[in-house]
Amino acid sequence: MSTHDPHSDVVVHGEGELPDRFDDPGLHEHKPRQADVDPKVAKRVERQVLFLFTLSILGTIGVVWAYFALPPGETPDSMRTSNVVLGVCLALSLLGIGIGGNHYIKVLMSNREYVEERHEQRSSDETREIAVQMLKDGAQDSGLSRRGALVGAGLTALALFPLAIVVPLIGNVGEDWNVRKFKHTMWKKGTRLATDPQGRPIKASDVTIGDVWHVIPDGLNELEHGKLDEKAKAIVLLVRLDPRDLKSDQSPAGETWGYDGIVAYSKVCTHVGCPVALYEQQTHHLLCPCHQSTFDVADACKVVFGPAKRPLPQLPITVDDEGYLVAQSDFHEPVGPSFWERATK
Repeated sequence: MSTHDPHSDVVVHGEGELPDRFDDPGLHEHKPRQADVDPKVAKRVERQVLFLFTLSILGTIGVVWAYFALPPGETPDSMRTSNVVLGVCLALSLLGIGIGGNHYIKVLMSNREYVEERHEQRSSDETREIAVQMLKDGAQDSGLSRRGALVGAGLTALALFPLAIVVPLIGNVGEDWNVRKFKHTMWKKGTRLATDPQGRPIKASDVTIGDVWHVIPDGLNELEHGKLDEKAKAIVLLVRLDPRDLKSDQSPAGETWGYDGIVAYSKVCTHVGCPVALYEQQTHHLLCPCHQSTFDVADACKVVFGPAKRPLPQLPITVDDEGYLVAQSDFHEPVGPSFWERATK
């Protein structure tokens, strides 16, 4: 049952039911802010916004300077310094624009609510003139015409910010784009497997069932130039299983790539390149801590879970005359994240 008050626009259907129509409540009463009534407050906020825009400009300049003056280099310290300075400067560049613009809009620009009724799409000439005048009034109300320093600082910050992105891209022009070098590592026939990071060669007799060893090529620690790049490509995880648990230790061509239950796989995840090193002895599963890709060590490190799309590359190994574990060759496919083509030659 519904009731209708002829003196009201509200129709009520009954207790607990919602009305069909509501009276227009109108606009809320406008409450002026401190900056609206106190010129000193407005001037203080203007200085704050100017400082933030200037901070953004300095941050962008800092990104460009750090990119050229502080290259990553070859050592962890130089890489850390370069990344920290670039990151801090880029943060200042972004935060200065974002916080400064937001502060200006919330405190200095007009916060009055305006109502404009809808009309036909093509307004009359008189209405169009009124609209143009309203835009002019809005621009005047925003105070931009009276705050030239803010306009200049804001536009400069916005104009300079793209340099923080473009300069690193331009700086890479002419660099080494030969991706073929990522298809091969320093592993080769006869290279002994050594402990990481000590570099001590490993004998097969030292590895017992259930053991997990972090491995690098013997001689890696003697390298100087490019040492980090070579290690990043060549790191290996060595595991010994009961040979009866191995579903396969052979290559697709039928070659034996393990030795008496000992198998070796690249530690570089085939998803995005994180180090895969969490081994579950009972299930023989190898877990990547970044995105939980899981590989079955007992079955050629095939993917059993997660976003990785291909198995970890296996390093063919055997033993030499002294009983040390050695590589039969390099990996037979590129290590690391999958990319557009897989040919190794």
